[in-house]
Amino acid sequence: MLSNIISSQDFHTLYGGIVPELASRSHTEVISKVVDSALETAKSKISEIDAIAVTTSPGLVGSLLVGSNFAKGLAIKYNLPIIPVNHIEGHIFSGNLQKGDTEFPLISLVVSGGHTAIFLVRSYSDYELVGTTVDDAAGEAFDKIAKMLGLGYPGGPAVDRLAKQGNARAYNFPRSMLNQNNFNFSFSGLKTSVRYFLQKEFPGGAPEELFPDICASVQEAIAEVLSIKTLKSAKKFNCNTIVIGGGVSANSRLRQMLLEKSKKYGIRVVMPNMEYCIDNAAMIGFVASKKLSELGADTFLDLDFTVSPNAIRGRKVIP
Repeated sequence: MLSNIISSQDFHTLYGGIVPELASRSHTEVISKVVDSALETAKSKISEIDAIAVTTSPGLVGSLLVGSNFAKGLAIKYNLPIIPVNHIEGHIFSGNLQKGDTEFPLISLVVSGGHTAIFLVRSYSDYELVGTTVDDAAGEAFDKIAKMLGLGYPGGPAVDRLAKQGNARAYNFPRSMLNQNNFNFSFSGLKTSVRYFLQKEFPGGAPEELFPDICASVQEAIAEVLSIKTLKSAKKFNCNTIVIGGGVSANSRLRQMLLEKSKKYGIRVVMPNMEYCIDNAAMIGFVASKKLSELGADTFLDLDFTVSPNAIRGRKVIP
């Protein structure tokens, strides 16, 4: 990895979440600078690049259009192949960025603000969705509960930080769908339970000294459901490796719990370094390199691809 440049959009904290129009506008303003910085950090020139990778789905359409159109422009100007990559594919294999190739088949837990899903991964070109959220994603639950407490956005890191000082058994919040015979998730009930709890117990607002216990109890509920369901899927499909990815994969309790529980079954857990948990270009480039080596540059000379906000559904085979 020669460079992995990220331009943070911290101004979204003012609005308590991502504002699509502002996000795409910011993309337009900084994308050229990010590419220049990536090349400078890598001590490379655009003439030394073999191919371009770009995220085409899922995500905010405006931001995806900015990225794909900029990438297409570079591909035309420098006569380079361009490889469209699904954002979720990047998270599935993000653990490989520091661990190298992993043994297939494996289970991948992709968990973020917009996605919570379990994939059975048979190879770099064959994976199947075996479990997903039926309502809110885990990261969305973190953010909304943090907002209830006035912790700001993004909420996940704030909850994690306070939870380290709290008692995870102070409050018993629901573990929805934990005992159902499937690998799906539901976090809407947890969010509602916390809201009613706060309204009933603290109509004037919860005292700040209780925030660590509340955060620890919320985090424990989310981490427990994610860990147990993921381990059950690994046993079901006889996988000896679990890979996690996405923003919530940076959560300290989730990482700790998965490692603790996996030891019982002799299952290896691969967790990305922190810089690869959040959305990043490195994971997109990794997937693109696998496609390029498998299918060859001539496969990726077509610029007639589009962007889509839709997440992966069902079985996916890389074309």
